[in-house]
Amino acid sequence: QVQLVESGGGLAQPGGSLRLPCLASGRIFSINAMGWYRQAPGKERELVAGITSRGLTNYAESVKGRFTISRDNTKNTVYLQMNSLKPEDTAVYYCNADIAYASSTSYNRYWGQGTQVTVSS
Repeated sequence: QVQLVESGGGLAQPGGSLRLPCLASGRIFSINAMGWYRQAPGKERELVAGITSRGLTNYAESVKGRFTISRDNTKNTVYLQMNSLKPEDTAVYYCNADIAYASSTSYNRYWGQGTQVTVSS
């Protein structure tokens, strides 16, 4: 089985920073794209940032210049560095990853359980 576990969420002040790691574990053969989504109360889940296996990144317009996604393939971990946080960044943040399980060559998308980020003074 494969698990994604996020951590690093919590309370931050406007203008502050948080770093969210997400660790993939289990019988992983290969990881392709990884990403971060978020869902605020009453809103749909939206893409925050994504990163390919080669390190190509894309970001939502609302976080460009403030958030940075990165990954450490040796640790099966994706990170989201969030700077200059705003109250509108408050949401549950979910990571996902396209993972080939055991010796399979087909990829399935896995999701973490989410971590709460609250930006408030």
